[in-house]
Amino acid sequence: MLSDAASRQHFLEGGRRDWDAFFEACGDDPLIDEVAQLLELLDPKLRIVLLTGRPLRVQPQTLAWLERYHLRWDLLIMRDYGDYSVAREFKRRSVDELRDYGFDLRLAFEDDRRNLAMFRAEGIPCVYIHSGYYD
Repeated sequence: MLSDAASRQHFLEGGRRDWDAFFEACGDDPLIDEVAQLLELLDPKLRIVLLTGRPLRVQPQTLAWLERYHLRWDLLIMRDYGDYSVAREFKRRSVDELRDYGFDLRLAFEDDRRNLAMFRAEGIPCVYIHSGYYD
């Protein structure tokens, strides 16, 4: 939800969804400036976990993108190879794992209303950020 993936949406429209091309193009996404500003305003003592449904195979593009925009983050969690579960299930499992590791999850930002509902059901306050991506 830091990046605006609207320009990649055409890969998922029509009869056949090209998920490979959709994710491969992720390094070209523009930044959502307001969300980047939110990260900068957070208390420096807080740890920022980036939890994305992107597959691990696009980690190089993702890391380069984060570096290009000089974004603050502490932990990046991406979908493992062979994990084709829906995003909310992947993120729910990741929430469980983070808690098992002792993370006190205080707030989430999300642009998918299905994930917003999942975070709230898990007792994590979640702010919805409209990206236009899921409309």
